[in-house]
Amino acid sequence: MPDASANRLTALRNGLLRLHKCLLETERAAYERDIERITSSGQYLNLVLTDPWFAWLRDLSQFIVVIDEALADEHLLTPADAARLVARAREMVSPDEAGNGFRRRYFEAMQRDPGVVLAHRDMMRVFAEL
Repeated sequence: MPDASANRLTALRNGLLRLHKCLLETERAAYERDIERITSSGQYLNLVLTDPWFAWLRDLSQFIVVIDEALADEHLLTPADAARLVARAREMVSPDEAGNGFRRRYFEAMQRDPGVVLAHRDMMRVFAEL
């Protein structure tokens, strides 16, 4: 894969990681408000990995892993493969009030947390630069 494609995927990955971090933070705050206080990093990690509250974020986590794997095997990828990953990411981070799964929950997070709106704006800037 040419360096330009690797750079595109690296920028995409980094943008998605920042968005993911923001979404984790807002979900943690909502969890602590609605369910119970999280008292340790280990408890938080366990919740993120196993609790249904955080399940919707696993789609984004898994997609970031797909990008990491593509970057690790970049000699096997074509520019078209990179373009497909970028297109898939664009679709994934398109909030949808009428949708289900990640896109619906992403829409809901944007409605309750201005920080998520700003993170979304930043992700749109990443897409514009790809």
